[in-house]
Amino acid sequence: MKNPVETAVVNTDEIGKRFFVVSAPSGAGKTTLCQNLLDRHPDAIRVSISCTTRKPRGEERDGVEYFFLSKSEFFERREAGDFLEWAQVHGNYYATSRSHVEDLVSRGYRVLFDVDVQGAEKIKAAYPAATLVFVIAPSRAELERRLRERKTDDPVEIERRLGNALGEMVLARIYDYIIVNDDVVEASEKLDAIVFGDAKPDREDGRRQLDRIIAEFENE
Repeated sequence: MKNPVETAVVNTDEIGKRFFVVSAPSGAGKTTLCQNLLDRHPDAIRVSISCTTRKPRGEERDGVEYFFLSKSEFFERREAGDFLEWAQVHGNYYATSRSHVEDLVSRGYRVLFDVDVQGAEKIKAAYPAATLVFVIAPSRAELERRLRERKTDDPVEIERRLGNALGEMVLARIYDYIIVNDDVVEASEKLDAIVFGDAKPDREDGRRQLDRIIAEFENE
């Protein structure tokens, strides 16, 4: 399904309404849901491209996977106030450019952010009308199963990720919507409804599900 690019929006309040932030613990299936949304609406939504000081890998291209900056460029733009949020990860810096995402909105697009809970908080603080969406697996056991089936992490790393998941879910109580990714088709439809639909998912049910899963982690 394709949506035409809508009339450009310049009002500051309206900018935030076009920001959709999606976060999730590792293994919850966020990447698949976001890609499904982009595939459904290729003419109406764009992903925020992050800035980074790390070097390109493989066939990565500047302005496609990332905006690749030198450290001096990164610090200059940070001091100038261009970054909505930034973080240091494994010795490299990453950030979301305010000018980049506002340009996308001025061209009529909705903007999808793939950031962690700390980044989401900063975007929400700058644009209170932004919509925060948190994706979770249906249970602790299912999240652990998915992490093990990926076969990309050793047992110690899996336990670390599970521990991080609990902290992320506790912080996710501030999010506007919680999507339980039990069935990928149903979960994709819920994300689509949040971004493009009139009938939004039940917020309170999502929060009850989140609290249930948090309790599973805490009782483990």
